[in-house]
Amino acid sequence: MKRKYTIYGILLIMVLFNSCQLGKHYVRPELNLPQQLDLPQQLDLAQRLDQTKQLDSVEQDTLSIADRQWWTIYTDTTLQALIERTLEYNKDMKMSVARVKELAAMKRIDFANLFPQISGNLYTEKEATNYGGDNYNSTPSYEAKALVSWEVDLWGNLRWAKDKSMAEFLGSIEAQRALKMSLVAEVAQAYFELIALDNELSIVKQTLSARKEGVRLAKLRFEGGLTSETSYQQAQVELARTATLVPDLERNISIKENDIAFLAGEYPGKIERSVLSEEIKLPESLPVGLPSTLLERRPDVRQAEQKLIAANATVGIAYTNMFPRLSLTAHYGLESTEFSDFLKSPYHFLSGSLLTPLFAMGKNRAMLKARKAAYEQECYAYEKSVLTAFKDARNAIVDFNKVKEIYESRLQLEQSARANVKLAQLQYINGIIGYLDVLDAQRGYLDAQIGLSNAVRDKQITLVRLYKALGGGWQ
Repeated sequence: MKRKYTIYGILLIMVLFNSCQLGKHYVRPELNLPQQLDLPQQLDLAQRLDQTKQLDSVEQDTLSIADRQWWTIYTDTTLQALIERTLEYNKDMKMSVARVKELAAMKRIDFANLFPQISGNLYTEKEATNYGGDNYNSTPSYEAKALVSWEVDLWGNLRWAKDKSMAEFLGSIEAQRALKMSLVAEVAQAYFELIALDNELSIVKQTLSARKEGVRLAKLRFEGGLTSETSYQQAQVELARTATLVPDLERNISIKENDIAFLAGEYPGKIERSVLSEEIKLPESLPVGLPSTLLERRPDVRQAEQKLIAANATVGIAYTNMFPRLSLTAHYGLESTEFSDFLKSPYHFLSGSLLTPLFAMGKNRAMLKARKAAYEQECYAYEKSVLTAFKDARNAIVDFNKVKEIYESRLQLEQSARANVKLAQLQYINGIIGYLDVLDAQRGYLDAQIGLSNAVRDKQITLVRLYKALGGGWQ
């Protein structure tokens, strides 16, 4: 009975030791976040007051445009299908998925190290001797053995290793989410840029047709003696100048299609797309959420924090490595030289070893200092990722607040340039102005059309960047 209580006492002491985890546990660094994602200072007072009221109401609700799923932001069904293909077949995404699987298995290994390891061994041999040639002796041996080994986690070394692998696993998940967010944004932006290039090519081709008609009219007027040859030559020069824009745009379109196909994990080819609409409605209000929610939505920030947690666990491992480590081993088996007596010959063996660092020229302390320095680096990396998130968000807000004004001004410019072309052509036919003035008006109209097309593209891209900057698609 006394021996029984002694065993129980030893087990209790082991459990108590096993519940000890020395070292400093992770605490998120103090970030001193701003109270709100404030507005650009260049807004006039009335706009700032109005937008501040909006943000005040948002702070009460903490809703954000980033809480919506990407398919509710990008309603073009062709684009939706392209994004879905990209998320399924993109090679970086596939590598990210495999990385998550790898770290999940590694996490399981570190978790299993906390428990006893059991292994078995079956062994047999036969030794024969024949001294002098007439003294044959055969000695068989049979053995079966079960081995139980367990490193008692006295100071939390193994638990720190488990915490480290868990943080690395969670970090890989956040890396996969960050990649997904980036891929959605890259595909959407490239798609809108491709449509804008199509639209620009269409504008140039329409202008080219107008230039051909201009050359024909200039030739007729020159041959009729109404104008000099200079006007005819100017018309031909402008036609040739416009024609040079077509192959360059076609090249850019092909390159953009190849970029999109690469993102989608496909070989280069034609990319299906819709026609760009000029009537793009951006949200009237701008719900962005609270600054603290930005840290929860942005997967790159969460990934940086998991790296910081893993670095803290590495410090814990280095710290506990300076303390003794206790390993317990138990053998139980059967061994006999006669197979008939095999089950009648059990044996057992119990051992324990205590390994403690005595002298290593300061190697363990140097390792601890190195891990603390690495943790300090990860602290700064995490703070940098937070600053980057706020910079991206603020830049996106600035773009959002200004892109409507840019679009309206370019729309007005395009309408004015179109009216100016019509007037210039009419005055030229009536002999009021020269052909050079007509060409200037046409060039201005071409630039205004392309500028308006780019403004339409920028309205879409602004929404893409805002959605990404706020951690779009977060759940």
